[in-house]
Amino acid sequence: MNRRVRTLIVDDSATMRATLKMMLSADPEIEVVGMAPEPFAAREMIKSLNPDVLTLDVEMPGMDGLSFLERVMRLRPMPVVMCSTLTAHGAEVTIEALRLGAVDYIAKPSGNPEEIAHDAALLCEKVKAAARASVRPGPTPNLTPAKGGGVGKGSIIAIGSSTGGVEALFSVLKAMPKDSPPILVVQHMPAAFTHNFAARLDGECAVRVVEAMDSSPVEQGTVYIAPGGKTHMELATNGERRIKLRASDPVSGHRPSVDTLFRSLCPVASGSVGVILTGMGSDGAQGLLELRRAGARTLGQNRQTCVVYGMPRAAMEIGAVMEEISLSAMPEAILAACRAKPLGIA
Repeated sequence: MNRRVRTLIVDDSATMRATLKMMLSADPEIEVVGMAPEPFAAREMIKSLNPDVLTLDVEMPGMDGLSFLERVMRLRPMPVVMCSTLTAHGAEVTIEALRLGAVDYIAKPSGNPEEIAHDAALLCEKVKAAARASVRPGPTPNLTPAKGGGVGKGSIIAIGSSTGGVEALFSVLKAMPKDSPPILVVQHMPAAFTHNFAARLDGECAVRVVEAMDSSPVEQGTVYIAPGGKTHMELATNGERRIKLRASDPVSGHRPSVDTLFRSLCPVASGSVGVILTGMGSDGAQGLLELRRAGARTLGQNRQTCVVYGMPRAAMEIGAVMEEISLSAMPEAILAACRAKPLGIA
């Protein structure tokens, strides 16, 4: 990065503002240019300081973080990292913030010195990644519902995403028809968030959306969101297809891992479609390559519509992606891939 990332901290707690400033200022690639106790002061600071990234508290007096975020994304789109508490309410609000266009989120720092140090490193990483993100005005518009006719019942879809993925998944899944093939999703997020995320999607999509449970059968018209934190989600293919949640070490730096999900579909690759959406890092690239080589069709979100063109780029560079697709065209492309004749093993 050629210059330091100019960051504005917005939080109503003086203690939290000081803590975040200390964390961010320790990174030589980040400059804290200002701290605002509430949105109205932040609005004036944005005008005068022109920051690269905003860290934004979820709950504040006068105007809540969501209302302020909506105005920022409509009037002066910029990368925003939400600073949230890992509670059920915090999860709901943060998911809505991500849908509105926030790039990422982080739990408010707490705990012992070792945990604080980990939080500081993660915060700096997220702020620097946000500065490189592609931010568009307002939430991604709803896509035209895709047509599900002609899709065989043996088909299965696996989707992996990370940074920017909440917004992308809302768009793609809301466009999927009620009778779509089963969809297994790994979206990098904490355990406290995935239940709320699934419930929110379920209320807005034609397909049924659930947080995945171990041993549950994989059914047509249902989306399974991998629980965050403790297990990897796999497709068990011996006999009836079922969800398998496996406790194991992180893979590619994540648990659940997109790589693990994609690899589990290799035994049924001829009827599978693997999709890699926006995200930071490379989780999913190797697994998607193995899935393609086993005979699956594979799609990646294109650079122009990604918030962070990291995971799709990593997959594209190693030949794991058959075709890059814009977010708006992704639902139809997924169903077209399900309808296509099976491929041979590469």
